Amino acid sequence: VQLVESGGGLVQAGGSLRLSCAASGETVRTYARGWFRQAPGKEREFVAAIAWFDTTARYADSMKGRFTISKDNAKETMYLEMNSLKPEDAAVYYCAAGRGGKNMYGTAGKYTDWGQGTQITVST
Repeated sequence: VQLVESGGGLVQAGGSLRLSCAASGETVRTYARGWFRQAPGKEREFVAAIAWFDTTARYADSMKGRFTISKDNAKETMYLEMNSLKPEDAAVYYCAAGRGGKNMYGTAGKYTDWGQGTQITVST
């Protein structure tokens, strides 16, 4: 599966951004897709994930209420709506896809395909 993120950029604290992740290739076997982020000097961190063939969604606790994950199966595209952005949300955001089943959502190692990442910068 090939994944391409878009929608990153510079935003002021308190602002909003919407990321997209378009997939192509062998997408039929995807169980879930997710968003992870990595800030300089930090480990990759789970943000949110969504099952591809039902409505299950999971969020990291610090993102609940601010971020919303969604999908358009027909377009093979996943989205991440981010509101009330904080300086600590600045990172490279990656989308990922995997076949790992219902226990995979928050575990980066269970995702097999990754996008190249898109940078989000939050100014104060």
